[in-house]
Amino acid sequence: MTAPTTFSLALSNEAATAHLMADLALLTGPGDVITLSGDLGAGKTAAARAMIRYLAGDDTIEVPSPTFTLAQTYDLPSFPLVHADLYRINDASELEEIGLSPLPEATVVLIEWPERAADALPADRIDIAFSHRPALGSSARAAEITGHGKAAAQVARLQVLREFLDASGFADAQRQRMAGDASIRSYARLIRGDGVFILMNFPRRPDGPATYAGRSYSAAVHLAEDVKPFVALAGGLRAQGLSAPAIMHADLDSGLLITEDFGSATFVAGDPPEPIPERYEAAAEVLAALHHQSLPPTLPLAPQLAYTIPAFDVDAMLIEIGLMVEWYLPDRGVALDDAGRAEFVAMWRELLAKPLAAPPTWVLRDFHSPNLIWLAGRSGIERVGVIDFQDAVLGPPAYDLVSLLQDARVDVPETLELALLTRYIKARLAAGEAFDPAAFAEHYAIMSAQRNTRLLGTFARLNRRDGKPHYLRHQPRIWTYLTRSLAHPALAPVREWYAANVPPPGA
Repeated sequence: MTAPTTFSLALSNEAATAHLMADLALLTGPGDVITLSGDLGAGKTAAARAMIRYLAGDDTIEVPSPTFTLAQTYDLPSFPLVHADLYRINDASELEEIGLSPLPEATVVLIEWPERAADALPADRIDIAFSHRPALGSSARAAEITGHGKAAAQVARLQVLREFLDASGFADAQRQRMAGDASIRSYARLIRGDGVFILMNFPRRPDGPATYAGRSYSAAVHLAEDVKPFVALAGGLRAQGLSAPAIMHADLDSGLLITEDFGSATFVAGDPPEPIPERYEAAAEVLAALHHQSLPPTLPLAPQLAYTIPAFDVDAMLIEIGLMVEWYLPDRGVALDDAGRAEFVAMWRELLAKPLAAPPTWVLRDFHSPNLIWLAGRSGIERVGVIDFQDAVLGPPAYDLVSLLQDARVDVPETLELALLTRYIKARLAAGEAFDPAAFAEHYAIMSAQRNTRLLGTFARLNRRDGKPHYLRHQPRIWTYLTRSLAHPALAPVREWYAANVPPPGA
């Protein structure tokens, strides 16, 4: 059994308590149980209120003490949360009446007065004991934070995070929640007198077990498993004249960064969101400018330390598209036998040889609207702020253009896609380099089919493995893009195979 992890800290006022709970919220997810104990007036409800408001992204939301209702549920943006007060129960047998036995699944549970039902508390939990510290002021408190079982690692990371913020001069900064993504990373805005900054929490962790020839999925397809690629690529992109966030403070070993904040001006507008053509045009120009350069495969990371960008080789691409076979097809009731799997792989291996024969460039991997920020105060290609590039590889130039023009989360009209594809090709030709438009168009179609095949599987996996069903709503759009690319003559064998074996979403 994992030994508990404990640390203590002084909280000078209610704002310090709110900062602690926001930092803990950054590390919290569905299924976590957090108990809040202490005498009357010790600050338990204030701590719960601070965490709920942070997770809600709303400092005005009403969060009453649940002393009389016993339990209050909040439907927060990331997950539901139950705030319970056990002061008025007599023993653990009453928990079932208020919906806490068993504890609700996929929910964060905050429990005040946990000692009223100590025997019913789960083995994996975080305990926070508050106490008055009148010698430090009337509103001062102390908090002793203990992680039990699996939560011991969370508390250990919370301590590291708090030490990092203190050493960086951000201990007293206001925290503001930011939406996460499909990864293990989490983010918060840090607001203080000299500006607004981004806190990135990027713990080292592989994506999945070592099932791909002894490697995790992330290692096999060259996804970043720690923060170091982000730091190296940020510097590399800025050296090429692109807008990547400047890094103010970094703990490479712990995976904690404080970076420049580009703001929140997006590349889409409306409901449902639609591309803003001017901004998409600028993003296409960024790629044309980047792909025209001779880019180094190795980048400086720290003194005496460098990072080598991995090659996006055929094996990595095949593992990616294999997600369709592993996750998407079973959802559609299709089970390929060994012969069918072998045919699928052989067909793709032959097709991928074409784009992989082209001179490689930096492939940022997810160069699309959620990861692009419009910087109106800058000019030229610097107007496009790029914030997600840690998974960069050396590979076909067409890949990132597909990411942009076949946006997985936004409908890009085919007319706009073709106009921007033409704009990119003209920019490459105008640069005076040896560039074959017909070959590039073929590579674009192949990379589109590869990427969208992978995305169908990825979104199915996010639903079934990670409990994120909202990604399934993008599958029809992905299917539309895939159908477009399969119309290219070079993909005729794939088009026929998919017609025979791959049902569309919802079929």
